Amino acid sequence: MRLAALVFLLITALCVTPQAARAQANTDEQTPPAVLIADRVSVTPDGKLIAQGNVEAFQGSQKISARQITYDRATGTLTIDGPIRLTDGNDITILAEAAQLDRDMQNGLLQGARMVMAEQVQLSALELKRSDGRYSQLYKTSVTSCQVCAEGRAPLWQIRARRVVHDQQERQLYFDDAQLRVLDIPVFYLPHLRLPDPTLDRATGFLIPSFRTTSQLSTGIKVPYFFKLNDNADITVSPYLSPKTRTLDLAYRHAFARGRIAFEGAVTRDDLLPDRTRGYLVGAGAFALPRRYQLSFDFEWISDNAYLIDYGLPYRDRLNSEIAIGRVTRDMFTRAALIHYQSLRDGEDESILPTLVFDTAYQRRIFPELTGGELRFGVWAHAHRRSSNLDVLGRDVARLTAETRWLKSWFFSSGLRADWEMGLAADLFDISQDSNFTDRLSRLTPSAALTLRMPMTRSIGQTTHFLEPIAQFGWSNVNGDAVPNEESKLVEFDPGNLLSLSRFPAPDVREEDLRLAYGLNYARFGPGWQGFLTVGQVIRKEAQPQFTSTSGLAGDISDFLLAGQIQADFGLDVTARTIFDDSLDISKAELRGDWAGDALALTGSYLWLQADLAEGRARAVSEIYFDGAYQLNPSWTASANWRYDLADTRAATAGIGLTYRNECVEVDLSVNRRYISSTSVEPTTDFGFTIALRGFSATNGKERYVRSCNS
Repeated sequence: MRLAALVFLLITALCVTPQAARAQANTDEQTPPAVLIADRVSVTPDGKLIAQGNVEAFQGSQKISARQITYDRATGTLTIDGPIRLTDGNDITILAEAAQLDRDMQNGLLQGARMVMAEQVQLSALELKRSDGRYSQLYKTSVTSCQVCAEGRAPLWQIRARRVVHDQQERQLYFDDAQLRVLDIPVFYLPHLRLPDPTLDRATGFLIPSFRTTSQLSTGIKVPYFFKLNDNADITVSPYLSPKTRTLDLAYRHAFARGRIAFEGAVTRDDLLPDRTRGYLVGAGAFALPRRYQLSFDFEWISDNAYLIDYGLPYRDRLNSEIAIGRVTRDMFTRAALIHYQSLRDGEDESILPTLVFDTAYQRRIFPELTGGELRFGVWAHAHRRSSNLDVLGRDVARLTAETRWLKSWFFSSGLRADWEMGLAADLFDISQDSNFTDRLSRLTPSAALTLRMPMTRSIGQTTHFLEPIAQFGWSNVNGDAVPNEESKLVEFDPGNLLSLSRFPAPDVREEDLRLAYGLNYARFGPGWQGFLTVGQVIRKEAQPQFTSTSGLAGDISDFLLAGQIQADFGLDVTARTIFDDSLDISKAELRGDWAGDALALTGSYLWLQADLAEGRARAVSEIYFDGAYQLNPSWTASANWRYDLADTRAATAGIGLTYRNECVEVDLSVNRRYISSTSVEPTTDFGFTIALRGFSATNGKERYVRSCNS
């Protein structure tokens, strides 16, 4: 029968002298009392207490398990016979064969010791010396995160050291005469080495290096170094060197009490453009201001059009920088933003593009008791500027819009729902550098719409079907001056705007006259899969010339809109949208799909756009994209991606990758090819190689991988 700590405390109390009792009382003011549980507890004639059989001792957050513990009250030491297991409540476990510790288990010596940190990294040593409960010194030590097999087979990698010191307070490991071994073969030596222990998320030091080979920059290496400035800020400096480039990457992050900022960038001198300094800078931030306002910004700048592709960064053909402030409440929305655009498209004259844009919006709604329904007010201001002084091409525009709308809904016993809205909008324009328009233009647009819906459901077993015919009768009348179409050149016809009074993205152009929008919504919910489908069309009294030929909305009768989604329980998710006329001639189509299985994950998309000069497409766009990964076994994963231009009948990009991962190492190999060229970009091939010793990375705690000794 196991005896509780009461037995231990009773026996020791009977043997305590008054002087020892007073000294122990002073010590106990700072140290929590010890608790002992064992199968058998005895006291020898010389005052030694011996606990035997399934012994467990507790003090504070520390716990020790052993076969036998002998406590010598005269010297205040614990002699422990193993196997020993010591835990401290900080994700650190020490295993040993024998030990001698003081009564507080803060100082002492353990023989045949093994320290396990966060169940990831283990340090094996001939002996371990504990000091002040903070430092652990391990002698003749082997450190690894690999599975150590009982038959003595060497781990995949290990760090051998004459001495390793673990600072439990700072959570750092200090190595003396460190030697990195791979399959027990020495490959690297350092007289001194410092690494964070796996329980630490952020610590100053080197991060995982990576190798990159490209057809333009040759073979290079990037070695990042992380500086922890304080608990709220850090900076990462990453030199990237190859025979053809000298690049310094920088990344800075700072968290504040009410916000955060992050910047990253690079400065480059290379052989591709030897006469200039190249680089990029991007940043973002957000802050919570008083009265529930939010301040945000993002910044993007590139030195030249080819830099992103040359250095393997995510490519965009236009960059935008924005600073904005806004507030959103239940009944109010306000936002103001200043935006700058930078074009990376070859042959595009940035001086005739509206690169500087200002936007502000204010909306408020109230619920009048007299009329019922909802009353909405809104004011919008917009301005954009071109740097060119040319007539027409350098046109600058400013717009002020004010609008009020009243909305009300009725629900009938038959299930019919009727939504009514009516409103009045006023626009004031200021046009400069365009001789086709006067400086001041104005418009007044009344509008009204009645929307009818008839939602119906039917359940068959565990499956529910939802069917909703929809129709909207709309009218608006634009009175006033003709204005240039600056903000609404690209129009999308989709389920989101099928029942909109105006399907133009901005109020500089509005739909006019009588029109009817009708369609059908369908949804299915049940075992196996769920699906959604929308079909619709718009009929007008008169065609509106501002709609492009491929928008699907040109003419007095629009094309048909068909959009749907299927989500299957076995991991398939497919979304599609297309626009076609009564001759089944498709002007736009897109298809996206994802499938995730136990070992295979696939993502794909298809895009078709007819040529349309009004939308900036001199040629049709037809493109297919594929990305997939297949887990060959628990350690190996293969991946591939491919983008193919069907209109040009050639590949745009392609890539393959191979990853090896187990509990202690991760190796990534990749090859990517870009086939498309332009005046500033050449076709390139990019080889990537990264190897990481797992166990010392903060991300490793999010997953566990245990390899069998038979694998």
